Amino acid sequence: MTTTLITGANKSLGLETARRLVAAGHTVYAGMRDLTTGEAARELGAVPVQLDVTDDGSVASAIARLPELDVLVNNAGIIGGAADIDDLTPEIMRTTLETNVVGIVRVTQSALPLLRASANPVIVNVASGLGWPRFLLGHPDAQHVLAVPYPASKAAVIALTVQYARSLPGFRVNVSDPGFTATDFNGHRGHQTVTEGTDATVALACVGPDGPTGEFHDREGRIAY
Repeated sequence: MTTTLITGANKSLGLETARRLVAAGHTVYAGMRDLTTGEAARELGAVPVQLDVTDDGSVASAIARLPELDVLVNNAGIIGGAADIDDLTPEIMRTTLETNVVGIVRVTQSALPLLRASANPVIVNVASGLGWPRFLLGHPDAQHVLAVPYPASKAAVIALTVQYARSLPGFRVNVSDPGFTATDFNGHRGHQTVTEGTDATVALACVGPDGPTGEFHDREGRIAY
């Protein structure tokens, strides 16, 4: 049995990832800041666990609840605000990076001892095409995006993933791009469903020991560097 922890799993992409991995036979722990929002995850067969990626104590307590861990999906994130450059402040930038980047490091570092005990340790970090300069500069879906914090944080997630993969050769560590998916982040304007938006994440969460590592994937497969 594969044991999986997903952060930010109370709704949207995280909840759909939980649903699909439960269906694939994983024992899924659904991390969320507020357990009162955990009924949907519980109904899917996942185990809700209180986990705030910005809080050391919360992360440590959540990891301590796990009997074992094979797959970590770092999905939690915030949009960050400051859609207009004149609204950007250091505090908004700091808060976005704390959740979207430092939060991944906090959870991953805490989970490493359990993951190292797995026969097939897997980490999937959920980023965005908006963190990919080629996409951000040239894709029609990105032309309306002027915000700095969110794309910058997701660019950091992509780089972070590559360096984790290099540092953990016995692991499979990859990063996914959900694509323009209808979620609260974009007022449900995205043209993909949450199922389509989790295709890459779910596929990467299910790789074997001979699977890819250090790669960036969307639902069509690897995104070339």
